[in-house]
Amino acid sequence: MLTIVFTISAIGLATALLLAKWVMKHDTGTASMQEIAQAIKEGAMAFLKRQYTTIAVISGLVAIIIFCLYFFSGNLGLGIKTAVAFVVGALFSALAGYIGMYISVRANVRTASAATRDINSAVQIAMRGGAVSGFLVVTLSLLGVAGLFVLYGGMNNPHEVPLTIVGFGFGASLVALFAQLGGGIYTKAADVGADLVGKVEAGIPEDDIRNPAVVADLVGDNVGDCAGRGADLFESTAAENIGAMILGIALFPFFGLGGILFPLVARAFGLIASIVGVLSVKIKGAEDPMKALNRGFYVTAVIAMIGFLITTKWLLTSHWLWFFMCGIIGLLTSMAFLYITQYYTESRFRPVRSIAESSKTGAATNIISGFAVAMESTAIPAIIISAALLGSYLLGKASGLTSGGLYGTAVATMGMLSTAGYVLAMDTFGPITDNAGGIVEMSGADENVRKITDRLDAVGNTTKALTKGYAVGSAALAAFLLFSAYLTDAHLVSIDLAKPAVFVGGLLGAALIFLFSSLAIKAVGKGAYYIINEVREQFKKDPGIMAGTSKPNYSKCVDITTKGALKEMVLPGLVAILVPTIVGYVFKAEALGAFLMIATIVGILLALVLNNGGGAWDNAKKFIESGQMGGKGSDTHKATVVGDTVGDPFKDTAGPSLHVLIKLLSTLTLVMLPLFL
Repeated sequence: MLTIVFTISAIGLATALLLAKWVMKHDTGTASMQEIAQAIKEGAMAFLKRQYTTIAVISGLVAIIIFCLYFFSGNLGLGIKTAVAFVVGALFSALAGYIGMYISVRANVRTASAATRDINSAVQIAMRGGAVSGFLVVTLSLLGVAGLFVLYGGMNNPHEVPLTIVGFGFGASLVALFAQLGGGIYTKAADVGADLVGKVEAGIPEDDIRNPAVVADLVGDNVGDCAGRGADLFESTAAENIGAMILGIALFPFFGLGGILFPLVARAFGLIASIVGVLSVKIKGAEDPMKALNRGFYVTAVIAMIGFLITTKWLLTSHWLWFFMCGIIGLLTSMAFLYITQYYTESRFRPVRSIAESSKTGAATNIISGFAVAMESTAIPAIIISAALLGSYLLGKASGLTSGGLYGTAVATMGMLSTAGYVLAMDTFGPITDNAGGIVEMSGADENVRKITDRLDAVGNTTKALTKGYAVGSAALAAFLLFSAYLTDAHLVSIDLAKPAVFVGGLLGAALIFLFSSLAIKAVGKGAYYIINEVREQFKKDPGIMAGTSKPNYSKCVDITTKGALKEMVLPGLVAILVPTIVGYVFKAEALGAFLMIATIVGILLALVLNNGGGAWDNAKKFIESGQMGGKGSDTHKATVVGDTVGDPFKDTAGPSLHVLIKLLSTLTLVMLPLFL
């Protein structure tokens, strides 16, 4: 079984390398394009270097704390294993983000250059560039978990080893939290600053070369949507693999080692499906690029389910059919989330158009309408998550196996994440095409080229929104899975909210979600404040910038945003770690279980509000900019720009960070459990 996992992981690494080489062999366009791309690349890599230095210090301190916790509780061997697993998880998560970003900031100019020839070439470069990140995330997650399982003697002691590698998931979660927070704060501080001063005050177009914050904005697309989301889905796959393996221990008498290793084998087949799906993406004639991407997703989904069928029949023996249907439920859940996100964030549908309509009477009604849409968007996803959990639980229970119900929910989560490699490629497609559009605009390329990159940018905005919906859904199922693993490890059967201490734990869990979101949104406001003042100052001191006779100081804006983002990401990150640790230490394991349960529920719903609300405000603005209701420069357009500015930290900072937070809480409590018993 593990031979297959390691072999497919090697294929995944080789494919990522070959795709990277394929992308890099394409031309980099004109000298002007290369100059702009170089500035983006330098800014992104400098930010990542500083960010990972900060994260490395925090991770090192946490690793020491983990070791000391187990050492003083009299379990030195487990302390060493957990601390090493934590460091490996953090390292692999950072590595996946770094390499993905490395290719992303090089694929952007090649996509821009390809757009001067034809749209299909541009789509394939952007998608395959994004796939490097997607394949690395899944592959490194597999290698990390499987490698530690073998290293820690899992083949001889499968009942205990899955519990010792929980640290890998915690390390991945910690890096993901700070990567998403730092990247999200950076990208939105730069975006808000560039939009408010450039579009609203100066009246210049988006990505105008005269805007001093435009390069910082383009850098932000990469650090937020590429490195940040990559770390998010890396920790989803890692934590879900480990949680499912822990639940598989209870089924060892029925499935043997197969029930424990099933998550890894199923994920490996999903990687093969994603590779085929990405390579199948091709635009036919003048069709909408989104159709080609959707077609690739369907190819991935079908192959993933064939792999799931093979894996369940092989490893789950006579009970395979029940669990295969659980996997189908997970896949259908992921597709449902993609469609729901499209409905609430695309301008073709009622929600976004209602926001655009309300903008005719000003920014206040735009905000009211947008927030109403955001809250409405929680209802259907909540029903779908409930149906998926209950359906998979009942199917697993119908197998007649002890703990079959909980294992059914684990298999459903695996089904949902089986397409993770392809979905992450679609997500990274977004910042690559967004950057390509900026490079084309700033280099003064032909208007026909700009039309191609505008189309790709619109598709990229959709894929980024879809990935956020996918990430929320997968976070919900993965968090339930990890919560079940927590109950098993803490020797708890249920959580009694009627106990005062347990109720208080739940209340504090809900409060943490809102406090964390507040700190993340406030951080964007602080960062944007400095950028807005800097851009205004440059316009004031040098009138030649607006006249086009002198060049703005792009690097100063990049440096200000970098310093601000790294400073502001620390507080919400520390709050996320310290609050559950204190609650668990004071109120003990059952109260912390309530903390986890309520924080997960509230976190999922608030993430939906923030993601979908921000996406809807963004596309309401784009709908007006397409020439509807007065078009660019109208009072209606100005109202939508305000709404989009409010929604920016919602959808790109606080919302995505909540996906990570709810999984970090579960992995943190599993690792720190000896402190809470």
